[in-house]
Formats: sequence, structure tokens, C-alpha cells
Amino acid sequence: MKTKFIMTAILILFFIGSKASTYSSKEKNTFVIVHGAWSKASDWDNVSNSLKTKGYNVLMVNLPGHGDDKTPMNSITLQTYVDAVKKVIGTKEEIILVGHSFGGIVISQVAEEIPQQIKKLIYIAAYIPKNGESLFSIAQTDTQSHIGKYLKINESEGYVQIAKEGVIDVFAADAPKPIGEYIASNIQPEPLTPLATPVKLSNSRFGKIKKTAILTTEDHTISIALQEKMAKEANIENQLFMKSSHTPFIAHTEKLIHFLLEEAK
Repeated sequence: MKTKFIMTAILILFFIGSKASTYSSKEKNTFVIVHGAWSKASDWDNVSNSLKTKGYNVLMVNLPGHGDDKTPMNSITLQTYVDAVKKVIGTKEEIILVGHSFGGIVISQVAEEIPQQIKKLIYIAAYIPKNGESLFSIAQTDTQSHIGKYLKINESEGYVQIAKEGVIDVFAADAPKPIGEYIASNIQPEPLTPLATPVKLSNSRFGKIKKTAILTTEDHTISIALQEKMAKEANIENQLFMKSSHTPFIAHTEKLIHFLLEEAK
């Protein structure tokens, strides 16, 4: 009887320990999601809520000048964005930093500045820069992108916009029609300066962080050819492919969540 009692106690302790270990592992991994240009944090609500139901901490960054934030366009720089992400991260560590589209530029610079806090970078349909590159310098090499013919730059007021008639084609060609129409009707201008600002990256900081690239094969914003080229030049071996437009968080939410959960293990 005494032996049986001891064995039962050991099994209970083992079970509790295993559960605590699993919970602790998820607790120390926090997703921080950075949206792209012409977007906002709330566009990622479905992804965020799903990850939270799986036990993960999720923090979404609404970049200055986006959504309801009224920061003047001509006062926003790339460093403004980087500082906003760093503020959300605070002192947290083991961060899985996710960047979509232009968010890839932002998370790269964040990783350079606080590499000790970043566990992994995940690029989703994103620009993956090398040292000295900006979004504009990379994008101008993309001859297959549809975005150029719809781009409207207002230098005097410091912003760039996508013509309404091109929004669905560029961003969400495979999204449900009502969602595509909603995006087209609510798209906001994008501050110009951050898009033209080169990143400053080093092999000793940014270069040593683990990276994953989720590549979107039906993308009209960043062609799959350019996405593959950037991932190769960044030496990202872990490349995951999605048959999706530029907005998989809208059109293929469950598949994207599956990839993110796999990367968090």
C-alpha cells in the first residue's frame, strides 16, 4: 500500500511538472506582430485572438500614423516606427517578432537594436533588407509587382497612397469580395520618409538571429521572385510557401496561424 501511494505521488508530481513546463515554455514566447504599410494593428485581430486561445502571449503594434493614431505624417521616420515596437516589447525577452510587408523592414532594424531580446524573426510576404537598403530601393527592382501603376506620391505633405481602383489587385485579389471592397474603401495614406530610409544592420547583431520567411506565391505587391531572392540573400533556409495574395492574414488565416504555431515550438 505504501509503495502504491509513493508511486501515485510521483506520477502526480510528474504530471504537474510536465504541465508547468509546457505552460512556462509558452509563457516565455511572446509574439509581437508588426503590420505593413497602408495597414493597422487591428487587421491582425483574427490571427492574434487565435494565437491567444492557444496559450501564447500576443502583442500587436499599431505604428504611428496608422489606424486611429493621428501622429502627423511629415513627422514620422523609420526610427519612430522602431521605437514604437521597442516600447511595446519593453523588457520582455524570447520575442518572436513578426513583420508583414514593410513590417519586415521595421523588425529588421528592431532586431539590430535589441538582438538579445529577440528569439526569432518571422517575415510574412515581407521585405527582407540588407544593410543600407530601404523599401524603395528594394521595391524598384521588382518588375513583376503591380503596385507601381497605382502609386500616388504627395511629396509636399509627406505621404504616398494607392489608388482605390488598384487596392484589391495589389493587396487582396483572393480575399472575399466584401472584404476586398472594405479594404479599398478604408485604406489610409502611408508616411513617405520611412519607406525611403535605409536600414543599418550588422552581421554581429541582426545577422545572428534565427529567421523564417513565409512567402506568398500569388502576391501582386511583392513578387514571389523577389521574395525568394531576398530570403536567399538573407541566408534564410527556413522558407514556407503559401498560395496566397499579399494578405494571408485575411484570405488564409488558418493556414497562416498553423505556420506561426509551428514556428513557435
